[in-house]
Amino acid sequence: MRAAEMTDVSSPCHLRVTRGRFAALKMPILVIEDEPRILAFVRRGLEAQGFAVDAAADGASGLRRARGGRYDLVVLDLLLPGLDGLTVLRELARSDPALPVLILSARSDLRTKLCGFELGARDYLSKPFSLHELLARVRVHLRAAGTGEQEERVLRAGPLELDLARRRARTGDAAADLTDREFRLLHHLVRHRGEIVSREQLLADVWGYHFDPGSNVVDVCVRRLRKKLGPTAIETIRHVGYRLAA
Repeated sequence: MRAAEMTDVSSPCHLRVTRGRFAALKMPILVIEDEPRILAFVRRGLEAQGFAVDAAADGASGLRRARGGRYDLVVLDLLLPGLDGLTVLRELARSDPALPVLILSARSDLRTKLCGFELGARDYLSKPFSLHELLARVRVHLRAAGTGEQEERVLRAGPLELDLARRRARTGDAAADLTDREFRLLHHLVRHRGEIVSREQLLADVWGYHFDPGSNVVDVCVRRLRKKLGPTAIETIRHVGYRLAA
């Protein structure tokens, strides 16, 4: 492994890296990485910031650990012995769609990145990488998972109910478990209930900047939600976007 694959540069914001509230919480993170030097580098960086770190060196053991433990985040390599990272990601999305996964991989081609996001990854960081950037991204995802509307168990928008803990939606007699993308899209609409939300807004909030603005992934996801919750669950505003009743 080249030394350039791991760098520790100064923060572009010129801020001293501090442990903050995450250290006190000892939030558990699972790192699935087969390269010993990278694994040791990432583990030391995370533990220095106060995180509790478990590790696995292959896909099968990583999947078992992720399913058997209670982790707040998984850092996942793709080029793993045995089960490859994308297979691990797919299985995790099926068993625990709420578990955030940050891919850390030498595979930096667009096709692989898009595949990772489609399978449910929250973020993708290519090697070589900066430890400061990895830590910053970890904090962002842990902050998003630990704040906001999670204290309110069920959100409502007209006839629709969204259970935040179970990631389950109900409208009338129709109820369904949601994939990660479906949940995040519906959650965005519920938070903006009564408002017209453009496709561009949904694309940015749910898929991030990694997708082409001309992509139809938003429309495809809305169609899947309508199949689960009924054709009138989400209103289409022609040439603009979508809306939920207040």
